[in-house]
Amino acid sequence: MARYDGLADWYDEHNAAAADNNREPLLDLLGPGTGLCLDLGCGTGQNLQTLRSTGRTVVGLEYSADQLRLARKRSAPGELLTRADAAALPFADAVFSAVTMLWISTDVDDFAAVVREAARVLRPDGVLAFYGAHPCFNGPHTETRADEGRIVHPTYRTSGWHAAAPWWGENGIRHRLGMRHVPLADLLNAFARAGLTITRAIEPRNDPVPWILALRAEKR
Repeated sequence: MARYDGLADWYDEHNAAAADNNREPLLDLLGPGTGLCLDLGCGTGQNLQTLRSTGRTVVGLEYSADQLRLARKRSAPGELLTRADAAALPFADAVFSAVTMLWISTDVDDFAAVVREAARVLRPDGVLAFYGAHPCFNGPHTETRADEGRIVHPTYRTSGWHAAAPWWGENGIRHRLGMRHVPLADLLNAFARAGLTITRAIEPRNDPVPWILALRAEKR
């Protein structure tokens, strides 16, 4: 998102360890394949090599020019990276064998519109991998406790943009960039209404309370 402009270098360093930890669960979710893979919201390109290693040809799309600056340093020769709005993709229908949506539900203005566009550019029998903030336990409505538990505040049902809250802290991504929230039902319904079938759901890693929700959906 454009609000990452001016913060791309900080974000790239801040997120490096998380990107490494996410690599194996993402590979397990997506599996090997061929054809074009759209990395929708590619950020600074920390997942490009992971997606490349599945055997697919990666196309990266990002709205922040500052993040694209870093992503281009990680791109392979001839690999396309483009700046565009995820809710209005500059691609024809049914051109990608796979689409990945990594950590974008908390950034985009209209998550359902982004999923519809992802489904539009996905080929029949194509795969969409969603990997991001767990709507129930990781969002602007959640407060982390010292014992690794979470307090879920009543603002869970408030979708869209959230104003900063006292439990956000002062040095994290939420405080610097803000955060949107998509309740679980809205997130799942976005896939169903786009004509996608969820074939697998996982909560990666071994955190006592999960941070991440990952979904594999298919266009049938």
